Amino acid sequence: MKTNRETYIIGNWKMNQDLGAITHFLDEVSDLKTEHHAWIAPQALHIDKCMKLKSEHIQIGAQNCAHEDSGAFTGENSPKTIKELGAHFVIIGHSERRSLYSEGDELLYKKTLKALENELVVVFCIGETLEQREANKVEEVLASQLLNGLRDIDSKNVIIAYEPVWAIGTGVTASPEQAGDAHKFIRGFIDKNLKLEDAQETSILYGGSVKPENIEELMSHEDIDGGLVGGASLKPDSYIMLHKNA
Repeated sequence: MKTNRETYIIGNWKMNQDLGAITHFLDEVSDLKTEHHAWIAPQALHIDKCMKLKSEHIQIGAQNCAHEDSGAFTGENSPKTIKELGAHFVIIGHSERRSLYSEGDELLYKKTLKALENELVVVFCIGETLEQREANKVEEVLASQLLNGLRDIDSKNVIIAYEPVWAIGTGVTASPEQAGDAHKFIRGFIDKNLKLEDAQETSILYGGSVKPENIEELMSHEDIDGGLVGGASLKPDSYIMLHKNA
């Protein structure tokens, strides 16, 4: 049951927020009262600033990391360095990384291993495109991404985020039934095919145009344990309402 699982509201700020906005945001949410984990993933350049400004109940993470700790990888962000900055988690496999930067399952698997090795919690993203959904390949796509990206990983420090690509940044949200069906399938697949902790203990989040107006209905489903939130997490008032409504 959901009561045995941790719930999360994770703000993925993408390539947004300047230092003034960050300072204002973290000041406004410093007294946030919530029963859910409050996590924020700023630009990598801003992790250190967020660590210095955040209150103790907010965790800061990275939106991506490299598959190695060091080496000739110009422009990449070392998971070891991310951990040294004090970050708690890293998002891996976001649909924008998969589509815009052609990150495939094998690379994401290597990134996950390296992040876990550095004691970072991994928020592992999966999801289908509109074309795949219309072709009735949702479960096939999700199974492939899960199996190839997490195939032999035995860790309690993995959170799954289901984000249908067709719902990200479009204003279109999967219906609670669509999201719930996908989450139920994911949980069952984890139980039968992966080495993660007990599938009933694995938190599975929904991502895709999540906002204060729909988060309560989404999280009313027993298999949805929170949200990976983009635009609605940028303003403190909206982020606070996400927590209040969830």
